[in-house]
Amino acid sequence: MTTGKPHVVVVTGLSGSGKSTAIKAFEDIGYFCIDNLPVPLLGSFLSLCEKDMPDINRIALGIDIRERSFLKDYDLIFTNLENSGYRFEILFLEADDNVLQRRYSQTRRVHPAAESESRLLNAIHHEREQLAALRNRASWLIDTGAFSVHQLKQSITRRFSHLKDKEQLSIQVLSFGYKYGLPFEADLVIDVRFLPNPYFIDELKSHDGSTECVRDWVLQWPAVHQFLSDYCALMLKLLPSYVEEGKRYLTIAVGCTGGKHRSVVIADQIAGMLRRNSYYISVFHRDIHLE
Repeated sequence: MTTGKPHVVVVTGLSGSGKSTAIKAFEDIGYFCIDNLPVPLLGSFLSLCEKDMPDINRIALGIDIRERSFLKDYDLIFTNLENSGYRFEILFLEADDNVLQRRYSQTRRVHPAAESESRLLNAIHHEREQLAALRNRASWLIDTGAFSVHQLKQSITRRFSHLKDKEQLSIQVLSFGYKYGLPFEADLVIDVRFLPNPYFIDELKSHDGSTECVRDWVLQWPAVHQFLSDYCALMLKLLPSYVEEGKRYLTIAVGCTGGKHRSVVIADQIAGMLRRNSYYISVFHRDIHLE
């Protein structure tokens, strides 16, 4: 592929086979996505990206039979662009007739080639015939008939993402105080109010969990180390399943009474253990400066 030219994936296939879901999956893994861009504008768009938007180097284009000039013009346009140095991959999505019929019945959408609901099967057959040549040219074929939405996203992520599995999940570890309320963004909440509280130690009360004196005091207790070991071992078993299900963001909230001492120390420790296992971690202490 010529240096500076974006990599383009054309997402197409039979109506009802999951193109919208596929486009969302490409968006999640960092592709610049456009749905139903008119094919004659493709060359101008790519030239614009190359000249004025060099940061856009991966593009996913959703194109289907609703784009009227698609079937007539795509072969010549794709060939000309490839000859100009662009690398195209065509992802073609399909499913059996009965699967497509069921999906249209469930969603109550109108097939773009159907004049009426009673003509749905004829429209599916007609579209399949029209797209046969494009299917033969495709780089990738995915039969989505047995796929859930999550499984389709997972399949696309595995084939097209440049990220390692652990890099696909962004984890925030957040400390908070129960007296100020639960964080609404939390996916998982840990209550560490069972741990010894440095608030009741006069020389530690005015310090927070980011200081060495409070951190050392909290971490002196064997129960703390046992808890951290058990919890992090559990998370390291669960996190690959979150990635497999296509989850992109996970917030782990650690709470103590005021959000200043224990929760801060434990949040930092959990973040450090997960970071050492190559996960992308950010830490936020929500209530550390509140009284």
